[in-house]
Amino acid sequence: MDWKLELVSVPVSDVDRAKAFYTEQVGFVADHDHQVSDELRFVQLTPPGSACSIALGTGMDQAEPGSVRGLQVVVADVDAARSELVGRGVEVSEVQDFPWGRFAFFNDPDGNSWALQQITNRSN
Repeated sequence: MDWKLELVSVPVSDVDRAKAFYTEQVGFVADHDHQVSDELRFVQLTPPGSACSIALGTGMDQAEPGSVRGLQVVVADVDAARSELVGRGVEVSEVQDFPWGRFAFFNDPDGNSWALQQITNRSN
């Protein structure tokens, strides 16, 4: 049986601001944006090429905005990915080299933290 993680909730204080950040600046694809009722809105966004999406919204049982730490997006070339984000106005750290890969870090407008990860040596 396959077990696939395909949706992660990212708590935000302003859904429209977060949606614009993730789609216009980070480059995620907007899959769904449904206003179910006055109290419930569900937005699903997916990084290009990813099988896992993030969910933003109102009326969803969520943690405190900005409380998610350590989400990682794996990329083939962290330098190119960093340059792309910087070109779109995202504040991204310099690339850092670790024995387990190369990384650059950024936050969304609420402070949820992300890492771009380039895996340099995959073990089988």
